[in-house]
Amino acid sequence: MTFQTQLRIPGPTPLPERVVRSMSRPMIDHRGPEFAAILAEITDGAKRVFKTSNDLLLLTSSGTGGLESSVANLVSPGDEVIVALCGNFGERFAALAAAYGANVVRLEFEWGQPVDPDDLAKVVERHPNAKVVLLTHNETSTGLTNPLRELARVAREAERIVVVDGVSSISSIAIETDAWGIDVAVSGSQKGWMAPPGFALVSVSERAWAQQAKARSPRFYFDWKEAKAWAEKGMTPFTPAVSVAFALQEGLRMLEEEGLERVYERHARLARATQSGLRAMGFQLFAQEGYRSNTVTSAVPPPGVDVAAFRKLLDQKYGVVIAGGQGKMNGKMVRVGHLGAVADGDVVQVLWAIEQVLEELDVAPAEGRGVAAATASLQGVPA
Repeated sequence: MTFQTQLRIPGPTPLPERVVRSMSRPMIDHRGPEFAAILAEITDGAKRVFKTSNDLLLLTSSGTGGLESSVANLVSPGDEVIVALCGNFGERFAALAAAYGANVVRLEFEWGQPVDPDDLAKVVERHPNAKVVLLTHNETSTGLTNPLRELARVAREAERIVVVDGVSSISSIAIETDAWGIDVAVSGSQKGWMAPPGFALVSVSERAWAQQAKARSPRFYFDWKEAKAWAEKGMTPFTPAVSVAFALQEGLRMLEEEGLERVYERHARLARATQSGLRAMGFQLFAQEGYRSNTVTSAVPPPGVDVAAFRKLLDQKYGVVIAGGQGKMNGKMVRVGHLGAVADGDVVQVLWAIEQVLEELDVAPAEGRGVAAATASLQGVPA
């Protein structure tokens, strides 16, 4: 029996057929009116998803490029920068700031535990010269969503510039960029936007622009001022990923057709089902309860499971691709993505395949417990 590949990593995510077809369009002039119309549609649609009236810049890069742009445009060498972190992507944000010569103040929590707003308030108070605070909304290395609204409020009330890594959350988990006082928010096209990798989406507030005018880090490709000036002419400063723009345009249309609130509810429903199914099969959920992500579930397998062998068999025999752990959790954890174009049946299929692999590895019998638990969750039956 052969199976269609189920790509269930935290990103890149599966592409809907509509998005795939959109990329088969002939190439166009990236300096012409057709691209200008696409850029305008993407920008306006993304603002609605970000819930912002601020400038929205499209940069041809991965999400990390968008994060680097925030450091390059807001930080001068020698500046104190506060980074709140509880996983691998928070570590990356801290490393990024350090690469630009920042004096990084680390507020660090155990992996799987959320950043505490009260602790952030204490650090902010102790470091009055740190004008920029870097936050991670959804930490995919641990399957955890931080309490962003509260964290942003703490930093904003202290009159700091609030920068948010929303690469794996925005478009899948609710965010209120303006209402929550977020100055810069960054996302990536390859996540819940249902497009391939290739674009970073960056919202920039007036406060952030004022800081950008003072910052002295070197910048060229990621210069926000250039990106804004060219966007006003319907273009990007440099050659954009035009085919990805076709895809992002179509992905945005699909998001708005479904409706953002329904998109968020679907992700929450699939997360609960995945968590229920894995728990029923003996997996231990890694992230703290109450802060588990709606886009990726992290779990420690039952005793005796070799993570590498487990993932290999799952892929080669059943066509299900899931992620392993990162950093210090490498080889100790699995991560199941359920963001973007994912439906109830996809989750059930993935959990069924996991059951089969556990049996083949002589870890647990395939008794249907995971599928039953997930199905009950999807039907709204209490656990």
